[in-house]
Amino acid sequence: MKSIQKIVVLGPESTGKSTLCATLAAHYQTIWTPEYARQYLSEHGTKYTYDDLLTIAKGQINNEEKSIKLLEQKTQNNKGEETTNKLIVDTDMYVMKVWCEYVFNNCHHYILEEINQRGYDLYLLCDIDLPWTADEMREYPDAAHRLELFTLYKELLINQKTPWGIVSGTGNQRTQNAIQLIDQLL
Repeated sequence: MKSIQKIVVLGPESTGKSTLCATLAAHYQTIWTPEYARQYLSEHGTKYTYDDLLTIAKGQINNEEKSIKLLEQKTQNNKGEETTNKLIVDTDMYVMKVWCEYVFNNCHHYILEEINQRGYDLYLLCDIDLPWTADEMREYPDAAHRLELFTLYKELLINQKTPWGIVSGTGNQRTQNAIQLIDQLL
């Protein structure tokens, strides 16, 4: 069995991460791990605390682990057939680190440990070239905050060893740009 290639899609709010993840999963005929924060905030309300971010981080890791097991089972059940080994992940601990530090000027040790322990094969950073879309869970609609957050993600990716690229464009162009990066870098 081929080892699973984990592709993380990250970036500021309203940059099309979830849409891109679903589209990439369909293209590669695989599964994707949704962002746990949406589920958590839908269930518990949008007023969150620093400790809630730790709970969200643990929920994200748990969902990712479930996705890995599901993809491994899918691959084993399709012996002899061509199956994908790609897992698309909407958000990882870098997002949790930025969120903690941006809002609370602090980061849980658990999140930092997970950043050091978990391995990924590719990061796709969604550019801020999409128009802001209002959503009760989004906090930073103005261009200055979006640019600041994008820059924080970019600096994190520059200073680590996993390949990465910026995904820009709208609609199908954005999807094709992401597919090109995946096919080129993996």
